[in-house]
Amino acid sequence: MSHHLSGPDLRSPQGDARLDMTDLFAFTVPGDRTVLILNAHPAVPKEGAALHPDAVYRINVDTDGDHQADVAFSFVFSPPRDGRQTVSVYRATGQQARDHEAAGEEIISDAPVSFGAEPQVVSAGPYLFSAALRSDPFFADLEGIANQFQWTGKDWGADKNVFSIALEMPSSELSPDPVIGVWGRVSLRTDGELKSVDRGAHPSLTAYFNPENSAKTAYNEGEPAQDRDTYLRQWTEVLQHTGGYEQAAAEETLNTVLPDILRFDRSRPAAYPNGRTPTDDITSARLTMVSGGKITSDHIAPHTDLSDRFPYLGTPHAEPASL
Repeated sequence: MSHHLSGPDLRSPQGDARLDMTDLFAFTVPGDRTVLILNAHPAVPKEGAALHPDAVYRINVDTDGDHQADVAFSFVFSPPRDGRQTVSVYRATGQQARDHEAAGEEIISDAPVSFGAEPQVVSAGPYLFSAALRSDPFFADLEGIANQFQWTGKDWGADKNVFSIALEMPSSELSPDPVIGVWGRVSLRTDGELKSVDRGAHPSLTAYFNPENSAKTAYNEGEPAQDRDTYLRQWTEVLQHTGGYEQAAAEETLNTVLPDILRFDRSRPAAYPNGRTPTDDITSARLTMVSGGKITSDHIAPHTDLSDRFPYLGTPHAEPASL
């Protein structure tokens, strides 16, 4: 289910929804600008919602194709108080971008987190930024998937909210080369140590390919640069079992998602797996992959409450449903 509930037992990492990265988007908008969005906290409750003050939320960008971060944006949230929360944004490059800590230049300080219907947008130098409660753009018939693909027509995400961290900038701010790779990560500081508890780029990978709880935990702690060596063999076996693939065909198919970095050639329109927009039907794409083409759609359409302006996701639902 996209990247929701990516911890053991199909729960949030460490059983804490605040630490659950749900989706990652990368697309361009007019004016030669790149948009990066990381969503977290599935099915945000109406009251008492906030992001974790001891976590580092992060968007990593590979600009040279070596599967390591060359630019990284880290988002650090204050402890919530009286229904309010702020967030600071850091931009790191080079070796600092490969550390999970919030390092580098602080490009936005103490921006307000928006909990109401209207997002507060911060303009800082070349950047637009928003951290806000928004309508979850994820769409899928999860009940049908869980019930042996007997489709119900029910969109799990139709009434859900999510916290959305959105950043827009001139495309040249990342790299003059139009081709970039993007992935997200959430790390938690515990007993003075920062540890990765969730990460990903391509949607719905760990749910389908890492059935064991220990595998999910190890995956969330891992680095994309090691993904192909670590997971190619076992994920090939998964595709052979679920989709009837021959080994060579399975390995070729997995080239799209291993390593787990979302490649985006910005000289071409964004459409998954070339980047990802909020209307891309990633559930059908993943069903097609794992079934070997036997199941090509869950028959759920994209949400229609999206905005054509920053931060692009829809107004949050007044009475969001729980998980």
